[in-house]
Amino acid sequence: PGCDDAAPTDPAAAPARLRIVCTVGMVADIVREVVGPHADVDNIIGEGVDPHLFQATRSDIARLSGADIIFYSGLHLEGRMTETLDRLAADGRPVFAVTERIDPEYLLTPDGFDGNPDPHVWMDVAGWRAAVQAVADAMSATDPEHAAEYRTRAAAYRESLDALDDYARACIATIPEPRRVLITAHDAFNYFGRAYGLDVTGIRGISTSSEAGVAQINMLVDLIVERGITAVFVETSVADKEVRALVEGAASRGVTITVGGTLYSDAMGPAGTYEGTYIGMIDHNITVITRGLGGTAPERGMSGRLAAGGATP
Repeated sequence: PGCDDAAPTDPAAAPARLRIVCTVGMVADIVREVVGPHADVDNIIGEGVDPHLFQATRSDIARLSGADIIFYSGLHLEGRMTETLDRLAADGRPVFAVTERIDPEYLLTPDGFDGNPDPHVWMDVAGWRAAVQAVADAMSATDPEHAAEYRTRAAAYRESLDALDDYARACIATIPEPRRVLITAHDAFNYFGRAYGLDVTGIRGISTSSEAGVAQINMLVDLIVERGITAVFVETSVADKEVRALVEGAASRGVTITVGGTLYSDAMGPAGTYEGTYIGMIDHNITVITRGLGGTAPERGMSGRLAAGGATP
């Protein structure tokens, strides 16, 4: 028999997997946890990239257009992609914001964000738990054949998030109370602070496009002296020049503060690493913040999976 006689694989035997495209890694990770083997999940905004400023390229738009389902975070996090996402939804694509069903009473609306809610909901594990349910519901409606499995997987993942939430509370409770002040490059940690009992200050405010002035740095140095704070933090997706300016400003007044570590705020760690998952990202942040502010947390984190040295103050 000739080569052409080989029967093609029966398409019915191996149904095509759904193609899901997400914006940020934090969304893609919870989607992967819910869908399991039933879909290929990709995200277009990578590690170390600021989603507030991200603009989709032609190839990004092509990937979104080729998706069976699109998930994004919402609440204006992907501000410069709003038009693209709206257009895809208008064209009939299933486009879901994982935060769209969060109770408005839960959302924070801080100064400096034009009256819009703070989009950094994933910084409170309980907030992102609600996003997991939204993903499960959207997938169940879109692919009802696997709805039971999506709901089962989501429930199991929410249990893992409950353990992470417990770890956060236990660690933060070990920080001396006056030092429970988190100073970072920009205001991504408001939900984290509310959930776990930290006063939070971002040097650049919630929008990563405004600059901190000398007056604000002096005000922060006053706060640092008053509360006995010994560490401030930088972020992977935001330039650290204002944090460095704060350290130098404090030094000029005879106050020594250190950079207590690098936190993940608007992007996760490298793909393929523990820190490149939502749980790993938050585990890292909890551990680094706790140790940097004088509390007690295991160097390798909740389950011993953090990169060696990654949580060292």
